[in-house]
Parts: sequence; C-alpha cells; structure tokens
Amino acid sequence: MEQTTQTQLVEIQQVVLRMSKYFVAFCEEHNLTCYFCGGGCIGAIRSQGFIPWDDDLDFFMPRPDYEKLKVLWPKYADTERYPLLVASKTYNDHNSFMTIRDAQTTFIKTYQDGLAIPHGIPIDIFPLDGAPKGNFQRKKQKIWALIYALFCSQVVPEKHGGILATGSRVLLNIFPSKKVRYHIWRFAEKRMTKYSFGSTPYVTELCVGPRYMGNIYHLEDFKSAIFVPFEDTKMPIPVGYNRYLTEVFGDYMQLPPEEDRQPHHEALIVDTKKSYTEYLKK
Repeated sequence: MEQTTQTQLVEIQQVVLRMSKYFVAFCEEHNLTCYFCGGGCIGAIRSQGFIPWDDDLDFFMPRPDYEKLKVLWPKYADTERYPLLVASKTYNDHNSFMTIRDAQTTFIKTYQDGLAIPHGIPIDIFPLDGAPKGNFQRKKQKIWALIYALFCSQVVPEKHGGILATGSRVLLNIFPSKKVRYHIWRFAEKRMTKYSFGSTPYVTELCVGPRYMGNIYHLEDFKSAIFVPFEDTKMPIPVGYNRYLTEVFGDYMQLPPEEDRQPHHEALIVDTKKSYTEYLKK
C-alpha cells in the first residue's frame, strides 16, 4: 500500500479542490443544492480550507437534487475529464454512493483494485433522505439501508467485524447472482427512501458505512447552503452547520490527537499527474 507524502497530499488536495470547484459551479448552474459534509465542512469552519492532513472532500445533496444530478451530469458536464460513477444494473464499483473522478489522475483504492472503472482521484457525494419521526420506523429504515448497502456495494464490511461481517458474507453467498443482487438493492432503496426529503422535520444519511448510517439531523439545518471561505475560493456548507457538526463530532473545533492526523484512505497507487489508464496498460 502506498504511503502519502506531504508533497503528494498537497497535490491531491489541489486536484480535489479543482474538481470540487467544477462540481459546485455545475450545481449552481443547474439549481442543485450541495454542501460540504464531514471533514470538508469542519475544515471550512476551523481552517478556512482543508484539514491539513485530509486528502478528500465529500458532499451531501438532498435526494431530489442527487437524482437530478444523475441525469444532468452525463448531458452537460465534461464527462471525459470528470466521469460520474454510480451503481446501476450494469455497473458496480463497490460503492453505495456517487463519486466523480478526475480521469487524468490515478487513485486505485484497495477494495477497487482489478475493477474496470475510472480510477481517478474522487470526490464522494452522499444523498440526504427524509427520516421518520418514530424510533421503530427509523430502525426499519436503517435495516433497509443496511440491505441496500450490502447488495449495492457487494462488499463484506470486514472492518466492522463480528455479526455484521459474518451475516453479510452469508447473505452474499446465498445470493451470488448479480442480477438478483441488483433487484434486491433496488427494492431496498425504494423502501429506505419512502420518506421524501422535506416531508418530515428530519433527514438522515443512508448511503454510507454503518458508523454514520441512520444519523438523524434537523431538516432546517439542510434547507439551504451558505458559502464560506475555503482555500482560494468559497464553498457551500449547510446553513445549520454548527448543530450538524456538533451532533456528529462533538467539539469539532478541537484538534484530534496527533496520531490521528493522517489521511484515512487506503490506496495502492496514487498519481496526480498520470491518468489511471497508464497504469492499467502495465
């Protein structure tokens, strides 16, 4: 596995920022709402830029805009440079969410090694869905989300171990057919998204790993985006960013322990100057 040097980290950040500028401008042009989530949002508030050791930027989008993006991007974006990747009946990249990649770069992740996909440096985009008010309904929604994530990504969550990993392995063995898996995750997706964005006072993130899956947020915190300074530009964050970040991360202005200040993505090959196609030829 390749270790990221400080010089390389800065170069990755530059690629990700350039791609994010293009993505945000596209969303503005087509009246789509997007905002930083996670580390990008923290960095915008705490550092007015990247968290120094972070190598990525992630976005939330309300589900309706997320679905519109799937249609609009292939029609109007520079897809040769920035392909949009999302699971379908004929495509699977072991993700349960959408990514946009810079096809002129290389970022081959461990769990995607060997896949015939664009292996460029990515930005990740996650939909926000409506969340029901009752705890029982929320548990049902999360169960459907777990089923969706497993059969959409088709990867056993080994890092979470125990019952979750064992159960996932058993289910994938029971349903080895890609066609059947597709129908299962499409059905689960319909069930978990039955509460439309804006139909209840709450929203949730479902197309993520178990750590954040089912987190409940206030709809009003994501009703709109505000633009704040970020590096040499301005980037969108949720209007209710403070409550959102506090609910997820606690005192997000506090720096983590020094041993935790390192990039968290596992990549086999990283190259900000060569297209992944150069490596696939080897």
